[in-house]
Amino acid sequence: MKFSAKTNYGIVALLELAAEFPGGGVLQIAQIACRQEIPERYLEQMMTSMRKGGFLRSIRGPRGGYQLTRSPAQITIAEVLDCLEGEEVSQNIVKSLSPEFLALNALAARVKQKQVEHLEAISLQDLLEECDKYIKDQAMYFI
Repeated sequence: MKFSAKTNYGIVALLELAAEFPGGGVLQIAQIACRQEIPERYLEQMMTSMRKGGFLRSIRGPRGGYQLTRSPAQITIAEVLDCLEGEEVSQNIVKSLSPEFLALNALAARVKQKQVEHLEAISLQDLLEECDKYIKDQAMYFI
């Protein structure tokens, strides 16, 4: 399964904020964009969508920025995907009523359902822990 650039950038931004969550930290869009090499204007649009989706709160002022509204363990990748991509309209489904196409469409629906179930089982916290593992592995490699 491939994620769109929008979803990739959005999840990476949420991971940055998830790392700050335990201490109540706030990050500004410019900080995230610089660290992750994401176009700032594009990131602004995603952050607005995620704020409207209930994942983020914005804090105004010179020390303002964004924070997660919930624990990273309570945010699933399926939720984020739905927020950023919306309801996916399948354009590949053929409208033929032949048994072959009906069987193929049913298969596509089952695959999609399994993907959703899998993404619902993965939280932002799970991805954050995986990131930490990669950071530790890199540190060991450079010693």
